[in-house]
Amino acid sequence: MLKKLLSGVALLYGLGLSGYGIAQDAPAALTLEMAERAMAAALAESRANNWNLTIVIADAAGVPVMIHRMDGASARTYDIALSKARVVTATGLSSGEYGRRLQAGEIAEVENGVTFAGGVPVMLNGERIGAITSSGARGIEDEQVSLAGAAAIAR
Repeated sequence: MLKKLLSGVALLYGLGLSGYGIAQDAPAALTLEMAERAMAAALAESRANNWNLTIVIADAAGVPVMIHRMDGASARTYDIALSKARVVTATGLSSGEYGRRLQAGEIAEVENGVTFAGGVPVMLNGERIGAITSSGARGIEDEQVSLAGAAAIAR
């Protein structure tokens, strides 16, 4: 009886340790704290240039973690920023690079995706953990804001 009890305890202990090892190897995830830091950096870049944008920060699955539509940003920028996030998370490419590759016939089309700049992958320790996208200015300006936000996470 004691032997069975000790065997059961050893089994449970072993399972607990194996779960601990799995948790240690879990992939990085975009946290709310990271999204807040990225949003603050993106908003600062946008405001410094007087661009009124919608900014979306999404996790690796493309689910928005944070969205901010600045005063003066057009209502349509919301849908465009979400479409850029869809493209980035589906392809792992910036939205501008996706557009170039799509036009060249090198990549399949993402449903409801957009082909202009402004969306970039969010990387942490070499791993893609999400996307940050901006819409409301010229594509290159949107991308400048998104890159500022992504850089705040990569540190």
